[in-house]
Amino acid sequence: MLLERIYDEDLAQASFVIGCQAKKEAIVVDPRRDLDVYVKIAEKNDMKIMGVTETHIHADFLSGTRELASATGATMYVSGEGGQDWQYEFDATRLYDGSEIKLGNITITAVHTPGHTPEHLSYLVTDGAFADDPGYMLTGDFVFSGDLGRPDLLDEAAGGVDTRFEGAKQMFKSLRDKFLTLPDLVQVFPGHGAGSACGKSLGAIPSTTVGYERRFSWWASYAENNDEQEFIDELLDGQPDAPFYFGRMKNQNRRGPEIMGERAPLEELDNAEVAKKLEADEVSFVDTRSADAVHNGTVEAALNIPGSGNTATYGAWAVNPETDDRSLVLLAEDQESAQSIWDHLVRVGIDKVAGYVTSFDGLPVSEPQVINPGDVESFDAATLLDVRAVSEYDEGHIPGATQLHGGRVLWNLDKLPQHGTIVTYCKSGARSSIVANVLRHAGYDVAELKGSYDAWPIHQDSVSSASH
Repeated sequence: MLLERIYDEDLAQASFVIGCQAKKEAIVVDPRRDLDVYVKIAEKNDMKIMGVTETHIHADFLSGTRELASATGATMYVSGEGGQDWQYEFDATRLYDGSEIKLGNITITAVHTPGHTPEHLSYLVTDGAFADDPGYMLTGDFVFSGDLGRPDLLDEAAGGVDTRFEGAKQMFKSLRDKFLTLPDLVQVFPGHGAGSACGKSLGAIPSTTVGYERRFSWWASYAENNDEQEFIDELLDGQPDAPFYFGRMKNQNRRGPEIMGERAPLEELDNAEVAKKLEADEVSFVDTRSADAVHNGTVEAALNIPGSGNTATYGAWAVNPETDDRSLVLLAEDQESAQSIWDHLVRVGIDKVAGYVTSFDGLPVSEPQVINPGDVESFDAATLLDVRAVSEYDEGHIPGATQLHGGRVLWNLDKLPQHGTIVTYCKSGARSSIVANVLRHAGYDVAELKGSYDAWPIHQDSVSSASH
């Protein structure tokens, strides 16, 4: 049996290829939309991708289920559980609790494990060539290494009202009646790792076991003592901010993401033509460099989506394709790096990329406004905007600052002052640069705090020392 994990560091998301080496057939679980990695694994192992499935209607990335099925002819399998309100809206074979998919000697059994979402499925995998019982479980957003999937996302990002409480009850029941009935030896492969917003304290370990979680997880004692209410209180306490693009992902994944088909390689564009399109407001420019580089000068009204890490996440903070249909022009070193950035963007449904340029030659360039920490108190700001998570803000913030998570800003422009200068900061300046450029792109006057919050205690110390 082949069981290969494909991990996207950007979104902290795992997909899996399960294959029968005897029958040369494979199925992919929770694929992303850029497909090369799955095709190459199948080719390397001389397998044909016969099936594609997912654990639930995802909120943090756009599913590649339909894309992969279109490219390979694979059969699509999705959950039919969760009740009428939680049905997928595209044609696919429905799976229910106990449904089986067979690949030669391999049996994949669907297990309904609601909690994170009502329709959520986990998959038990039995390698019949070696055992009669399952040895592996793909848990999606149900059980993580050291944590559980959050049950509040439907409230936070999908327009639900108090669904978190029923979700938490379902999670407790799924643990007690499904997960903890399995043998300790079953290996567990979660759908996310550390850094994902789908839980509050996910571990970085790629897999765990039923026995390990039974003995060491924070929730084990609640389940053992059948203490549902204390479990619910602990599970719901301290969940991180949910970026607002999660709602768009949830809706698109339920309807079925549009199929892109084979994408032609991105072309290098003529800077003079790009300048004309920028003047006509027909495209949006994306500076893919670091915040420090952007502060030294960038294209006027450019977005800042770093190409070196978290490109998909920050891209989804900066671009809402439902309200802005302009194509993007990327700043990139070469065609390969531009293509890689585009691959990351399509994972969150940002598909319209016109091409790339390698320099600012002939483009309108300006230097973003940056202020020193020592000037904050005297600066006449319309608002001081802290774009970190609420947990970071609660641990300490600049006096007078208003907190609004960076992944929520684009959807809450009506909460910001329409006149005057907005001063943004985060921890180090990276997130602040992304948000500041989103606001500049939308027409706001924005300044960034140099060094962000990391520089603020240093400034406070220097003021304190000078006073003695």
